[in-house]
Amino acid sequence: MRQRTTCCVVGGGPAGMMLGLLLARAGVDVTVLEKHTDFRDDFRGDTVHPATVDLLDDLGLGEQFAALPRSRVTEVLLPDRSGGFERIGDFAALARFGVRHPYMTIVPQWDLLTLLADAGRAEPAFRLRMGTEATSVIKEHGRVVGVRYRANEDSGARVDGEIRADLTVACDGRHSVLRAASGLPVTTYQVPFDTWWFQLSRRADEQSGVLTRTAGRGRFAVVIPRPGYFQIGYVAAKGTDRQLRARGIAAFRDDIAELLPDYAGRVGELVSMDQVKHLDVRLNRLRRWHTDGLLCLGDAAHAMSPVGGMGVNLAVQDAVAAATALAGPLRRGTVGTADLARVRKRRLPATILVQTLQRIMHTDLARPLATGGLAGPAGPLIAAARRFPWVQTLSVYLVGVGFRPERAPAFARRAPAGAAHGNISESP
Repeated sequence: MRQRTTCCVVGGGPAGMMLGLLLARAGVDVTVLEKHTDFRDDFRGDTVHPATVDLLDDLGLGEQFAALPRSRVTEVLLPDRSGGFERIGDFAALARFGVRHPYMTIVPQWDLLTLLADAGRAEPAFRLRMGTEATSVIKEHGRVVGVRYRANEDSGARVDGEIRADLTVACDGRHSVLRAASGLPVTTYQVPFDTWWFQLSRRADEQSGVLTRTAGRGRFAVVIPRPGYFQIGYVAAKGTDRQLRARGIAAFRDDIAELLPDYAGRVGELVSMDQVKHLDVRLNRLRRWHTDGLLCLGDAAHAMSPVGGMGVNLAVQDAVAAATALAGPLRRGTVGTADLARVRKRRLPATILVQTLQRIMHTDLARPLATGGLAGPAGPLIAAARRFPWVQTLSVYLVGVGFRPERAPAFARRAPAGAAHGNISESP
């Protein structure tokens, strides 16, 4: 099976779905390939930042997003030296900078992706192929001209095919097949920990709007309130997943009860280690994001740590910058390596700054995770937040808005569904 498209986007995560929607609204023929048959088939980060919610408003999707099952985080608490908690961030402070949604939104990523997919399907130039996995790139005369794929048909049969494209964009995550095939050089930073995600039940009146981090010996936990349950990230030394699973679910329940005594009565809800999802935390960055005919975005260009939950927001910002820069050249059939280089040039400073911030945060964790000591926050961090209010404000701004927030291009903006003035559109 052979097909043709102007832009082939590989990966239906936040970067891929946002890029596909924006390019389609610019009139660019775009095909998005997602290897899973359902957006629920993989672990996905659920933190949506204020800058991303503002972007959804610009796209006319704010009302639909607000209708999704979600929870808000308005404060960030860290354990202090006395065993209590200290507030180090209040997202309400973002309102003074004109941020329309001064809070973190926790929403199932599959709901966000479905929202973007539905918006994309409303555009004639948009095609989404679920259950279609890119297996390799197609090169001619040293240039990437498309991808080969393997698809699951409704009949259950597996079909091999290829899609030719003027531009192929790798949005297929930290384990990107296309990035590996490109041979692009990568810089890797050491990460001292991995994360294991699971859920425990939550009453409606518990810990509303507050994200907490609880410290233990050689480990800690992040507790995120969600509608009807807590999403909990258990953080321990990298490379210990095999030992953790070999010990079994009973030992894991004991660890959680010791680390989070307030939830000890609920650990029985964990009946199998299959409920505990392992995230191999990586932090790396391509030195060049493109080769002729291929561009990498999101985690495919720069794998992020979950610290600060900034990966989704950064990936979405990459997609907006790419669509803004490339829609015109793609429509004209003139897209070249200079256009791809401009995307990296625009997004690289924000990427470096976020990863530098995450590496600084990692240093507070490396020694206690390696030695089994108390994995708590550095004293100076809380002291600075207590003494200088602007430290709290700066922290929540950098996390919630970012170093270089992108705004929706004019050609992609729409009024909310049902608005009296209809669509707001302008050609790129």
